[in-house]
Amino acid sequence: MMSDRRKNLLSYLIIILLVSIFGLASCSKARKKEEAEKMSELQKLPDIKIRLAKYSPTEIGCDETLLNEEEKKVLEKLVLASMFMDNIFWKQASTQGLAIKEKLEKSTVPEDKDYLHFLKINFGPFDRQDENRPFLGTSLKPLGAGFYPADLTKEEFTNFISQHPETKEEFESPYTVIKRKNGQLVAIPYNQEYREDLEPAARYLREAAELSSNPSLKKYLLQRASDLLSNNYYQSDCLWIDVKDSLVEIVIGPFEVYEDSLNGLKASYESFVYINDFEEMKKIKGYLLYLDEMQENLPVESKYKGQKVRGLESPLNVVFEVFTAGDTKAGIQTSAFVLPNDEKVREEKGTKKVFLKNMMEAKFNKSLIPISRRVLLAEDVAFVTFEAYFNEVILHEICHALGTDYITLADGSRTTVNKALRDLHSPLEEAKADVLGLYSVPLLVEKGWIPAEKEKEVYTTYLAGMFRSLRFGAREAHGLATLLQFNFLREKNAFLYEPQSEKFKVNFPTIKEAVKELAQVLLTLQGKGSYEEAAQFIIRYGQLDELTQKTIEKLGDIPVDIEPLFRQLGSDF
Repeated sequence: MMSDRRKNLLSYLIIILLVSIFGLASCSKARKKEEAEKMSELQKLPDIKIRLAKYSPTEIGCDETLLNEEEKKVLEKLVLASMFMDNIFWKQASTQGLAIKEKLEKSTVPEDKDYLHFLKINFGPFDRQDENRPFLGTSLKPLGAGFYPADLTKEEFTNFISQHPETKEEFESPYTVIKRKNGQLVAIPYNQEYREDLEPAARYLREAAELSSNPSLKKYLLQRASDLLSNNYYQSDCLWIDVKDSLVEIVIGPFEVYEDSLNGLKASYESFVYINDFEEMKKIKGYLLYLDEMQENLPVESKYKGQKVRGLESPLNVVFEVFTAGDTKAGIQTSAFVLPNDEKVREEKGTKKVFLKNMMEAKFNKSLIPISRRVLLAEDVAFVTFEAYFNEVILHEICHALGTDYITLADGSRTTVNKALRDLHSPLEEAKADVLGLYSVPLLVEKGWIPAEKEKEVYTTYLAGMFRSLRFGAREAHGLATLLQFNFLREKNAFLYEPQSEKFKVNFPTIKEAVKELAQVLLTLQGKGSYEEAAQFIIRYGQLDELTQKTIEKLGDIPVDIEPLFRQLGSDF
């Protein structure tokens, strides 16, 4: 029989246990309440579902039977390496994005799942389709994103370099971040700032190289792994151009400078993993035969045409995208790209132009066809074709190589167009590539490469595609580039608006001459390298008028773009 003392002790222990259990439950509830309160402190725009609806989730796949076992294993390693580009770009895009992401992942508030989803699409709390306005919190996105101190102005940056000319090269390098240390600005190389992600990425590239039996791919992967850790990409950029006969490929590293709206200098990390479509490449490689003639045909003085472009030495790849990461996955998805961006590599080796056909088809079907039905006259919708869209993208990327990369300024110094035009370069370069592609169509028709009966499809698809790009936002490089073109060509009556139907159409008697005039303007602006003249042009033609805004608003329920879902080799990436 239990003694009274033991009974009392047992009762006491039971009471302590119950108090502890209820205490823990209360603490848990308190923590959840505190967590919810912290998340509620972060101001949230209420229309998150509407914003999410702008992106249509779309599975991006390819025929895995094309790959043998070796290629599948290489592909897996390349995807694993690419995932670290996502990690780096989170830090480059926003100084607060990762912290908010962590909070949302821990949140027990049901609606926060939608905010987390949209945060991941944008790589931060700023809506890339709403001119980078915050959808979480109230802080505005710094022009320098995560590349510079948030409070750094362009004037302070420029003045610092003027006062410390010995820092110019490292401060203007695409591969450094600028920080404040002890009240002083300093440049930190990417390979130091992002080493924790670059080291494992390099390791996976080396593992992929060990698995590959393709000598050119193996050589590139090993060199790229080394270059990721050295911050010098010249050698591996050249080797990437030389990769031959490999079904599986990757391009990985810091490339585009769109995210740097302060100076247009700092490169963002990204990656594309893809499978080459050799059959389709045979069909379109004829474009390369005409590159030199397209350059010579430009409607400007020879000093604005630059050096003779390369022809057959410049690869033209049609591919199936398997996975993409970093800058290129944020918001609007890339349809095609031309790399490397290093002017020295371009001059010595040319570029590789890569067209992501499965991505382009997804965009065309989900966005461009529905848009064309809203903005074009009914009888013109049939002339919006994937063939015309596909060829337009090819011409756009090819035409990045036309014009000039180097210019001589009034004081006799030699520089690049990019450095002369700084933050204005990206929208003007994107506009130039569009316009020179369209300007080259009559030449390609004359050569018999584009059938004459397809011209109406070319110009009509171009017009419909403008409204797809205009929805990207006037501050985004491609959106602004399209707005410049659209306003200029409307001013020249190349596009006509019919008030009764509230639809647009191409004015075929004037379109070719208007495109020629715009090509002259853009090439001259780049050739002069005058920041002031470029700014005046953008101010004049970069305004969104009421009619255009009203038309864009009519497209509100059509997805702006796709949200890619990568599922390959039995895994979800």
